[in-house]
Amino acid sequence: MNDGVLSSRFDKQAEETMRRNGFRSEFGDESREQVVELAHFDLNALAGEAQDLRDTLWSSIDNRTSKDLDQIEWAEQLENGDIRLLVGIADVAAYVAKDSPIDRYAEQNTVTVYTETRIFPMLPEELSTDITSLVEGADRIAVVAEMIVKENGDVPESNFFRAMVRNHAKLDYESVGDWLEGNGETPQRIAEIGGLEAQIKLQNEAAVRLGDYRARKGALDFESIESSAVVEDGEVKEIRAVRPNAARKLIENFMIATNVEMAEFLERKNVASLRRVVEAPERWDGIVRIAAEYGETLPSEPDLPAFSAFLARRKAADPERFPDLSLSLIKLIGAGRCVVQRPGEDAGGHFGLAVNDYAHSTAPNRRFTDIVVQRIVKAVIVDEPQPYTPEELDAIAEHANLQEKAARKVERRMRKIVAAAVLQHHIGQEYDAIVTGDTKAGVFARVLRPPVDGMVVRGQNRLDVGDKVRVKLLSANPHNGFIDFAAE
Repeated sequence: MNDGVLSSRFDKQAEETMRRNGFRSEFGDESREQVVELAHFDLNALAGEAQDLRDTLWSSIDNRTSKDLDQIEWAEQLENGDIRLLVGIADVAAYVAKDSPIDRYAEQNTVTVYTETRIFPMLPEELSTDITSLVEGADRIAVVAEMIVKENGDVPESNFFRAMVRNHAKLDYESVGDWLEGNGETPQRIAEIGGLEAQIKLQNEAAVRLGDYRARKGALDFESIESSAVVEDGEVKEIRAVRPNAARKLIENFMIATNVEMAEFLERKNVASLRRVVEAPERWDGIVRIAAEYGETLPSEPDLPAFSAFLARRKAADPERFPDLSLSLIKLIGAGRCVVQRPGEDAGGHFGLAVNDYAHSTAPNRRFTDIVVQRIVKAVIVDEPQPYTPEELDAIAEHANLQEKAARKVERRMRKIVAAAVLQHHIGQEYDAIVTGDTKAGVFARVLRPPVDGMVVRGQNRLDVGDKVRVKLLSANPHNGFIDFAAE
């Protein structure tokens, strides 16, 4: 995926798709004027009484081309075997005032939308990729999550505070992942900075502890394959698969731990906040059916430990095809939603992660809900009145859910347009696919290699979500993104 705006023939289609789905695609004059003002803000004045942790050996791991860096990490080995883990989250709220022009734009879009050829940022890029981004070598303000990770992966203690920080090394998933898995040399930045190799290895140990702890509680370990378009001179050359690795798992485990601890912290402080909820699957019967195809029996009612154990066995038995199975099951579980957690109430947990409390907090440069939660936690830290009423949070959550669905539509359509540009030269070719949807509009399937989606227009009546199927490509139209298959 290209970073920023790529001048290509797909830009107009992307902008039209954004507008059609209720998004703004350009910042207005008021937002631009606010950006100019923000560029002259005094960092020390904004930091106030924040701790000074700029000499701490912070680093980040993200996509190689990413500039909107939300998170940095650091770990410390304690004498009793515990690991003290710090996760710094970009303090976007320090710059973006509530109800300011930039805030209203972010509240409308709610998310950064990533299409194959263009990124539509939720915040002006001067902020998200610079002023509020935790870029390498720059002094920034962060909201820090401090967690004690026990040897068994439990986190009995956590705290949140503000700090001045400096990212000492921007690392990427690919090189760090290969290195951690023993398939590559030490990344150059890690080799150049004294102490960083031991630091990343300690972070990985903390991440493994956290992941293993959730696994023992029944967390679902899926493995998905994402697509990334390779565009040269305005033309799509190919679609590559992006697979998970140890570095992505490291950041994922830190993100989950931070969001869990944030939710529990705000619950202890007795304030309303936003949560991410994934309920038990309504299509559990479909999951039971798929398990039976592998000779496995799952309970008739949703059972997280049994489900998790089934996944672990299948991953061990057939790791090469495990992403295909993961896709089938993810579609049957369904998407999560944003809800309001009121004091004394139970908003629900996250089925797939096996946690009771999960906040939106670790991506404030990219998600409006995370800015909202950041304002809430900062008010708690300094003992100020809460910035939102529960009723205001209800409206934010409802709109965020609608925009999240809309963003998926935009991203899915643009993936199909880009994929059609590649597949139009392969009419008649057959592919392995998985049925991903059965709606009024039709039956949809995803080709596994390359990972692209289309409609099954022939032989679709016998198919159900999660089914594996062999399909033949009938047509691919890069102007509207229509890709049609026939089920064999």
